[in-house]
Amino acid sequence: MDRTELADFLRHCRARLAPADVGLSQGARRRTPGLRREEVAQLADMSTDHYTRLEQARGSRPSRQMLAAVARALRLTGDERDHLFHLAGEEPPRSQPTTGHVRPGLLLLLDRLTDTPAQVMSDRGDILAQNAMAKALYGDASARPEAERNVAWRYFTDPAARELFPAEDRDRGARAAVADLRATLARRPDDTRLAALVCRLRARSEEFSALWDTHHVAVRRAGTKHFLHPVVGLLELDCEVLLNPEHDQRLIVYTARPGSRSYERLELLRVVGLQDLSTRAT
Repeated sequence: MDRTELADFLRHCRARLAPADVGLSQGARRRTPGLRREEVAQLADMSTDHYTRLEQARGSRPSRQMLAAVARALRLTGDERDHLFHLAGEEPPRSQPTTGHVRPGLLLLLDRLTDTPAQVMSDRGDILAQNAMAKALYGDASARPEAERNVAWRYFTDPAARELFPAEDRDRGARAAVADLRATLARRPDDTRLAALVCRLRARSEEFSALWDTHHVAVRRAGTKHFLHPVVGLLELDCEVLLNPEHDQRLIVYTARPGSRSYERLELLRVVGLQDLSTRAT
């Protein structure tokens, strides 16, 4: 718990509110802007002394219920509420479970990325949407049963899924996939679908189970990935991972440096791969 930062944050949030913002009358002349401490305490249904101690960096660690009440009293946004919980050493309340719905804006963006692979994934690793180039690179996830659209499941249960990556990169890819699932489950321990996925993977793959027991944690971020495509050959692609505001979906875009051999091969994939997709669609 960071008492100093918590106290400073509370004071600033209180100072920016007028009584009318929270349904109180202006009352007598105020010496300083914002609500009084006793007004915040009243709105949060707590003692004035307890709230005052928090603003003076002297209070005991507040409960989650008290933090939620203070967040409501100070009319905090979702981001501000999460910040309040973090300063108090607590995990913020979790939003509704992630769904497979992809926002129309992301789908439109995918459609406009015609010359580079891009796809939307849940933080569980489910492929939710792909543009044509991603299908040419990864294969069409929508053509697989729903359970097999998860990249971790395929990586650890289908040997063919690893053939898309050079042999020297496969162990590192396995560790990264497990570490990312670990981080996601820690954020959302009540996600029954994610917990079930982990249980199935542990039962199915000794490699996954051993890596899971190492308790390594790391969220997927931007980096460089290598793909061994059966038609165009080795591709070295920069991987950008863009999070949506709720952080439960990711837009992943793969690009090659202009003028590189991978750039030329990506151009070839655009021609050959899209022709192949067109052939399969007819």
